[in-house]
Amino acid sequence: MLALTELGQRLRQERESKGLSLEDLQKLTKIQKRYLLGIEEGNYEVMPGKFYVRAFIKQYCEAIGLDTDAIFEEYKSDIPSTQTEDMPQQLSRVRSRKEIPQHTKGVTKAYDYLPTVLVVAGVVVVGIIIWVIAQNIVSDKNKEQANQEAPNSEVQQSNTQEETNETTAKNDNSKSEDEQSAADKKEQEKEKAEKEKAAKEKAEKEKKDSGKQEYKEVQKTGRSATYALSGTDAFNLEVTSTQADTWLDVKNGKGNAFFSSILKKGETKEFDLTKETEARVNIGYSPGVELKINGKAVDLPFDSSKQVRQVVTIQHQPAEAQ
Repeated sequence: MLALTELGQRLRQERESKGLSLEDLQKLTKIQKRYLLGIEEGNYEVMPGKFYVRAFIKQYCEAIGLDTDAIFEEYKSDIPSTQTEDMPQQLSRVRSRKEIPQHTKGVTKAYDYLPTVLVVAGVVVVGIIIWVIAQNIVSDKNKEQANQEAPNSEVQQSNTQEETNETTAKNDNSKSEDEQSAADKKEQEKEKAEKEKAAKEKAEKEKKDSGKQEYKEVQKTGRSATYALSGTDAFNLEVTSTQADTWLDVKNGKGNAFFSSILKKGETKEFDLTKETEARVNIGYSPGVELKINGKAVDLPFDSSKQVRQVVTIQHQPAEAQ
């Protein structure tokens, strides 16, 4: 194994302090694990080129929350510089005139005549538009003359009938809209009442359970601790990160994951684990992380200033089963 560079050692320490493995970092950055390992070991020979070395280091720093500009300045002796010629040839799509195949010259000549063709087509289209407008004007004049020659009584009768039809249609539409509005309002009120009833029942149940809820330590070892949750049927877990981004992994006793990603600063995730008998909470960066069970705050098992990464296993025994 190669000796770590100062930059590689700094990046590895920062990654491990946040509880991230190389596999976790690979998921976050979409960079292959062997390239991430090459960055930590200073083995840049495994990279496709110097251009990728700098790009991959930048993504690595952003994923673990480091200032990219500061890192590049502080460890510039460890990071290879890049020139324009280092950029992979496939990134450039510009082709010189000499590289254009000879068989395309005929197409180029055809393009020379394109402006003339477009002008002729434009003149033809304008002519068609003028002809259509003229025909519409003549048609409108003929209709106007025919209407003037018709008896006034027929015109008035027609107008009266149209007004009657419009009034009837408006009345029907108004009636239909009022009926639909009333039905929608009634349905909305019903849904609101059901939601309020459900929320009230849930609040009463949580209040009832919170008075009996017990959260006791079972054992501690290394960075892991086990707690027993009893006296309540509900098992609602809230995790909030107030100081920095942290890796959060929440699984049940069977290893099925509910969440496995970065929890952003100021973000809260809620998990309904009522049907679970056990939950395992893996916190990569515990400073500023808050846990609540059924709305009640519980302490982390270790001092976060001394133990950054913490794993909490919660064993749930519903009240009905006791």
